[in-house]
Amino acid sequence: MLEPLVFALAGGSALLAAMLPRLFNGRPISLPIAFLALGVVLGVIPGLPSVDPLEHEEGTKIVTEIVVIISLMGAGLAIDRPVGWRRWSTTWRLLAVAMPLTIALVAITGSLLGGLPLAAAVLLGAALAPTDPVLAGDVQVAEPSEETDEDEVRFALTSEAGLNDGAAFPAVYLAIALAAPAATVGGALGGWALEDLLLRLVIGVVGGLAVGWVLSHLFFRTGVESLRLSDNVEGFTALAVTFLAYGLTELAHGYGFVAVFVAACAIRGAERSHGAHQVAHSFVEQIERMLTAWLLLLLGAALADGLLDALTWQLALVAVLLIVVIRPLVGMLSLARTAGGWRERGVISFFGVRGIGSLYYVAYALGEASFPGEEMWATVGLAVAISVVLHGATATPVVAWLDRRRSLHGHVHHGRDIEDPSIDLHI
Repeated sequence: MLEPLVFALAGGSALLAAMLPRLFNGRPISLPIAFLALGVVLGVIPGLPSVDPLEHEEGTKIVTEIVVIISLMGAGLAIDRPVGWRRWSTTWRLLAVAMPLTIALVAITGSLLGGLPLAAAVLLGAALAPTDPVLAGDVQVAEPSEETDEDEVRFALTSEAGLNDGAAFPAVYLAIALAAPAATVGGALGGWALEDLLLRLVIGVVGGLAVGWVLSHLFFRTGVESLRLSDNVEGFTALAVTFLAYGLTELAHGYGFVAVFVAACAIRGAERSHGAHQVAHSFVEQIERMLTAWLLLLLGAALADGLLDALTWQLALVAVLLIVVIRPLVGMLSLARTAGGWRERGVISFFGVRGIGSLYYVAYALGEASFPGEEMWATVGLAVAISVVLHGATATPVVAWLDRRRSLHGHVHHGRDIEDPSIDLHI
């Protein structure tokens, strides 16, 4: 009877994923909150199979990996602003300052407060540092449009989420190197800096650009009319781009997460106003929503089924500090003296959503080296649950406030009000 039950739950959750956004529209409750809560309810029902990511390590890694790369494609297609050093200055600050500081501070608190070994503490910081592209949809760019003046909050959170999942991978590899038998910090840092920090990142960017250039030429510019897919666009071509960019880059030992987002941005940039982007983005968003619903059901069930058994109050405090102290503080620090005012910077800093990417990193690392798996899953699971509830409940009112401020202060261009330069904030 187990197999029919699984199909019934999958079908019911997919149906709910289609219906609930309409019911929750304008209310301070999100789809992730609903499915996480439903998963907790399912987890306490006797007779259902247990949900333990440690027992299903490979399956957990593959499913979370698929959800993350699909969401990265959606994020890249949604961004209207052309890539540029000054245009994306907020993004570069969040990547170069906020993320490394978050990794370091979580690792320090995890080691000193939570009692984790050095390698495990570094892994915890790497897993919990990235802003998630899956669960932060309510505070990200909604869909492709012809405008290029997205408000800075939505743009910053979308672009940061698109890039920092891949950018956190070097720290994951550093944790794996430190966890190796007889590893020393100096020895681990030597090979890591050249291969994992530099080479893999460069391959990820180049791989994404190459796939994006080739496929954008095929989609929009090829002289063979029957091969110009944009003329009769199909949404699933976005999956083709996603899997090709990811798979080919990973085969070349680069960061596939980076490649997927870069490829999406390259294709969007090739024909920025083409309607094909909206079709592709809509398809990706639907797939992402369905898979996310299933994953959050499983996470909620795991939380109710003993995932938090290994959690100590010290590790719980680390998770809480990350969400309410570390990320907001380092976010504000990294965005100091940027164009927006302190309120705008505060919103960007607060919505450092943890999610599916964190689950993937833990599953990946546990398959590569020896870590205290139960403690890692308990801490990360708690952090993701707190983020889902806290950020999910506050996203709707904050976004509504942001839109009211924008409407009040007039047209916004890259974080500056062009009608009244004395206004320091557009939200």
